Amino acid sequence: MTVFFEDPFWVGLFERISEGQLSVCKVTFGAEPKDYDVLEVIIRRYYHLVFSPSVEITEKADHVNPKRRQKIARKQTLQNGVGTKSQQALKLQREEMKTERRQISKEERDAEKQRKFDLKQQKRKEKHKGR
Repeated sequence: MTVFFEDPFWVGLFERISEGQLSVCKVTFGAEPKDYDVLEVIIRRYYHLVFSPSVEITEKADHVNPKRRQKIARKQTLQNGVGTKSQQALKLQREEMKTERRQISKEERDAEKQRKFDLKQQKRKEKHKGR
């Protein structure tokens, strides 16, 4: 777990690595958390945290010339964009939540539309029967 300041809140970032897969969860604290606040999150809420989908990670290589490392980093940022694996995993989680939310709201809209249509049909039938 890493705790850092992300304007305007303090944030805790849980990283879980299992079988070469990384998944993360972001916890917003608000004000600067005390040690007991962080401990309470770890002890009481850890099993209720929603982790992002797993992302493949690679093992770190041995020592590489600094200039070569800089060249490799420049190529990778051009291909993948800026951000750590944790940030990429959080972005993936946000995208999944967004599509899920869109699907749910579309279903709710369709259900409401159908309900109004059925109500209108029922009123037409009642008028037609002469009631």
